[in-house]
Amino acid sequence: MPENKRFLPLMVDLHDRTVVIFGGGSVGERKAELFSEYANTIVVSRNFSHRLSELHDQDLVTLIRTDAGTLSDNNIKELVDDAFLVIPATSNRQINDRITSIARSLNILTNQVDTIGEITIPAVIHRGDLVIGISTSGASPAFSRYVRQKIEKVITPEYEQMIILQNDIRNYLKEHVKEQKHRRSILWKVLEDPIVWEYIAGSYEKAYKRAYDIVQEQINKKD
Repeated sequence: MPENKRFLPLMVDLHDRTVVIFGGGSVGERKAELFSEYANTIVVSRNFSHRLSELHDQDLVTLIRTDAGTLSDNNIKELVDDAFLVIPATSNRQINDRITSIARSLNILTNQVDTIGEITIPAVIHRGDLVIGISTSGASPAFSRYVRQKIEKVITPEYEQMIILQNDIRNYLKEHVKEQKHRRSILWKVLEDPIVWEYIAGSYEKAYKRAYDIVQEQINKKD
């Protein structure tokens, strides 16, 4: 299989799943900040950064103070037993490899910070329900962040409002237009209307009124 075909982008529901991170430094902190928004996040380390302590005080992460290098294999297995994902992020490559090997023996997915693991974490853009992940399959995280910054200038906050508008119009169409193909055509008319985009930057109500007028025009035209 070609190297660039190893990774398939997926959206995963992490609610009530556990992510275990080994390492309390800057890398572990960055991973914890990301995953604490989505999953039960545990950080295992001898020491923790100030930000990790803040996340703990906010009940966003659980901190376990221990030196991963002194843990037995059974100790590590107990720590990761219920995990969906394990992230070895210590400063010691040998310890990271050992944690990875134990997690894999338990069929637990891993994200390795010093080599390409089973999961790569993309640079992420959020605009409400719009989520965009950018990845180089681990080849260049810096380039992923660079592309994210470029895309963020194009995917403005208006996109979040347009998703809400599309959902509202879609629900209206389900009640008033039987043919799915016709509903899709009307939604595209709304998406491609420059006046809707102009209005939505300042007033959702004005944008919705414009979209509603387009809907009525298309429904009447069909009739």
